[in-house]
Amino acid sequence: MLILGIESSCDDTAAAILENDRTLHASVLSSQDGIHRPFGGVVPELASRKHLESVYPVVAEALQRARITLDDIDLIAVTQGPGLIGSLLVGFSFAKAISAVTAIPFRGVDHMAGHILSVFLEEERPTFPYIALIASGGTTSLYLAEGYTSFSHLGRTRDDAAGEAFDKVAKLLDLPYPGGPHVARQAAGWKGDLISFPRAWLNEESLDFSFSGLKTAVLNHCRQQSQAGSELAVGQVCASFQEAVVDVLVEKTMRAARRHGIGTVVLGGGVSANARLRQALATRAGEQGLKCFMPRPAFSTDNAAMIALAGYHGFIESGPSAIDSDVYSRSSLG
Repeated sequence: MLILGIESSCDDTAAAILENDRTLHASVLSSQDGIHRPFGGVVPELASRKHLESVYPVVAEALQRARITLDDIDLIAVTQGPGLIGSLLVGFSFAKAISAVTAIPFRGVDHMAGHILSVFLEEERPTFPYIALIASGGTTSLYLAEGYTSFSHLGRTRDDAAGEAFDKVAKLLDLPYPGGPHVARQAAGWKGDLISFPRAWLNEESLDFSFSGLKTAVLNHCRQQSQAGSELAVGQVCASFQEAVVDVLVEKTMRAARRHGIGTVVLGGGVSANARLRQALATRAGEQGLKCFMPRPAFSTDNAAMIALAGYHGFIESGPSAIDSDVYSRSSLG
């Protein structure tokens, strides 16, 4: 079965051609970073307009790279939510239009399911069940994955997502957008002492996350340095902030694995491209005797290959989506 995957949940337009759930023939992505950089964040109206311009060329390029045509496609998988409604509507409407004209079945996909399953795009795959940490600009959540379509939500962010916190701290430090990679780059260059920023553990039983207090602590530190007339060590702030985020993400993941007696942990979402997080989770998992799997960075950030994969399994399990189905802003997975 050849699946055309389409992703347009936020500010990247992506298309991919996947054969069953194993062979990736093409993966194409059109980034909007340059459009949103002057504003320091994604502008929803600009994002949806750019998706309108990009969706057809991106899908056409994916088909061309795979050396096939729409006549060869057996299923269209498309992100249905969560995300920016205007952005989602572009990709979802495009997929439904193709389906209506060609009679190719389509399957709406929850974006979180794509991230939870993105590790299966790699040669080395985990077995179920596993704990999945999904950290991105829009969410930070823990899931228990018991099958390709069976996910239980264990914990979520109560305020800022990890990626959102990275971007806000980057903006505070006058680093370019998107901020996450720039914070990580500054952190990697710092070799001195770290600032003792707070970790929001909440309580012993909680698997939820909170990063708003950490963001405020960074802001207060910067103000104190300014008021004292001291030069701000940007690398130190970035390294200290990053370490505080990573500590909480890793420890909560280990806590979830212990509580549920799970021997495998998986990392996904845009923040999982962060080298320090990948290294720390792999190290802690090894110390705890757990197996650790994570997709390469290209499959960690938003992409259409993971949507095609999740759509394939959703279709096998429940068949196609109804033509009158609609997009949603909040994840159906909790």
